[in-house]
Formats: sequence, structure tokens, C-alpha cells
Amino acid sequence: MLSSLTTLTVGIVFGLALAAPPGPMNAVIAEESVTRGWTAGFRTGIGAMLADVVFFVLTVLGVAAVVSRYATLESAFFLVGGLLMLLFAVDAVGEATGSTSFTADAVAGTATGFQKAFALSLTNPYQLTFWLTAGVGLVRPGTLVVTDYAPALERAVGSLAVETGSPALLIGFSGGITIWIVAYPATLVTVGRRIDAFAPAVAIASALVLAGFGLLFCWLGIVGLL
Repeated sequence: MLSSLTTLTVGIVFGLALAAPPGPMNAVIAEESVTRGWTAGFRTGIGAMLADVVFFVLTVLGVAAVVSRYATLESAFFLVGGLLMLLFAVDAVGEATGSTSFTADAVAGTATGFQKAFALSLTNPYQLTFWLTAGVGLVRPGTLVVTDYAPALERAVGSLAVETGSPALLIGFSGGITIWIVAYPATLVTVGRRIDAFAPAVAIASALVLAGFGLLFCWLGIVGLL
């Protein structure tokens, strides 16, 4: 029971650590949250999470490993993902100029947040790489002694073993991501309601993040194809 609880807790922490860092997905979630409300932000997070489910299934089936063998295909993922990010960056600028305050009735974009996040996640080579590396370790049955890689942690809490491939780890991992896509939009919505100019500011920031990642991904894709 203790081992399963430890595995569940580590899974939650791992899920949060994967979902929380700044990047294209959180940029889209932020934009949707402050211009359309918590529900839109949450649905956007679900779109990104659904893509992880797709990658998880492909990893279990071994399909993702086949994709990684072809460098040209990986470069194509970079290019397509980069172009999508640039497209959604332009859409985010439209959100900023069309919304002067926090409102759930902001200007409708060309695609919903769910569609944006799902499309970006499926074409995100970094997300694919995660499932080809750490993701394989998550689904493969076994035992991982975390403290073997963190001696300082072992001195503090003792040996810490995680059951990989177990339902507890996968449930915890999904739970960590779920906590983030619930709490992150809620926080942004709360701030947005208190600061009238917050919505367009976040939309502009989201556009800059998406444009930056888009240009980087396009460059990596072009270089890889040449």
C-alpha cells in the first residue's frame, strides 16, 4: 500500500512538472482563460491532455518508436508544428486587439482552444520525444528507485521506489496534469477579473510565446529537411 501511495504521489508530481513549465500549450491556455473564461481554458487543457492519451496509446502499441527512426518525418513534425504556432500567434494578436477587457464574450477565433491545443500537441516533436523516452519508462512494468539518482533526497527520506507501468503511476501522472489544467485557468480568470487590462496583455504575451516557439520549430524543421 505504501509503495502504491508513493508511486501515485510521484506520478502527480511528475504530471505537474510536465504540465507547468511555460511553453506553447500554456500560452494557449492562458489566452483562452482570460478572454473566454475558465471553461474555455479548461477545455484547452483537455485538448493537450487528449494528445498525450494518443501518444500514450501509440507508445504502448510501439508505433511511436517507428516514427522516431525517420529523421525526415521528425523534421516535418517540427515544420508543421512551427507553422501552426505562427498561425495561432496571429490569432492571439487578433484576440488582444478585439478584447479590451476580461470577458467571456471575446472575439471568436478561427479555431477553439481545444482544437488549437490538440493540433499543437500532436505536431509537437518535444511531446513526441517525451513519450519515446520517459514515456516508455512510464508504461514499461518495473521498479525505479528514484533516490538512486538523488543521493541528497535519500538522506532526507530514505529509499524511494516507484512502480513503473503500474495503474497508480499512470493515474497519478494524469491527475497531476488535471490539477494543472483546472488550477491554472482558474488563477488566470481570478486575476483577469480584478485587472481590466489583463486579457489583452496575456493575449499579446501568448502571441509572443507562440511566435517564438513557431520560428524556432520552423527553423529546426527546415534545417532537418535540407
